[in-house]
Amino acid sequence: MTSESATEGELRVVPVRGIPDIAPGDDLCAILADALADIVEDGDVLVVTQKVVSKAEGRVVSVDPDDREALRRLVYAEAKRVLRRRGELTITETRHGFVCANAGIDASNMEPGKVALLPEDPDRSARRIRDHLRSRLGVELAVIVSDTFGRPWRRGLVDVALGCAGLRPLLDLRGTQDAFGTTLRVTEVAVADEIAAAAELVMGKSDRVPAALVRGVPRRWFGTGSVQRDLLRHPSEDLFR
Repeated sequence: MTSESATEGELRVVPVRGIPDIAPGDDLCAILADALADIVEDGDVLVVTQKVVSKAEGRVVSVDPDDREALRRLVYAEAKRVLRRRGELTITETRHGFVCANAGIDASNMEPGKVALLPEDPDRSARRIRDHLRSRLGVELAVIVSDTFGRPWRRGLVDVALGCAGLRPLLDLRGTQDAFGTTLRVTEVAVADEIAAAAELVMGKSDRVPAALVRGVPRRWFGTGSVQRDLLRHPSEDLFR
């Protein structure tokens, strides 16, 4: 195990290198365990990109990149609901409840003619990885499956959590007091999304680093939780749907 721990009050983000290209059917858990064996520590949070999870789980389909109608049909098949369309961009709600572009279907970092679909159950994927790593490496850690999403009203992309295991994805501060003694009434912090975004800074989009360790996450953030259950806003609370 590495001795380069984060000191109290700071986070350290460590890229996980040496992970080969993943193909459908590969044992991603074993591959991650090999890559992490000499660097992982108790209390780390492992962030793994959705792309390698989807590949390992066989969530890869062939589609002619010039056949826009075929791609549109695929988006509709993966969507629970279509919210908006503008040209070739379709904003959808997936079966998971994620609101994103083109049902999360992505051709980046894929072989030509192939696209990746979102995992069927990202929380379950995170649990499977965490259970394997705990058993194989003997460490206590949390796992986040991340993906890149756009954001309403802001330009640019940011990584967010699609699934997690061993982590409370939402830190509810309602009822606590701020530094001036004011009681917080609406403050909930999406810590799983913040950790995913931090991890992406060392993974990049073309560097072939599909995983990172975030070290120094407060232990009080660890526990049970689900991205779909805890982070997704119910439509009844949404002013824009």
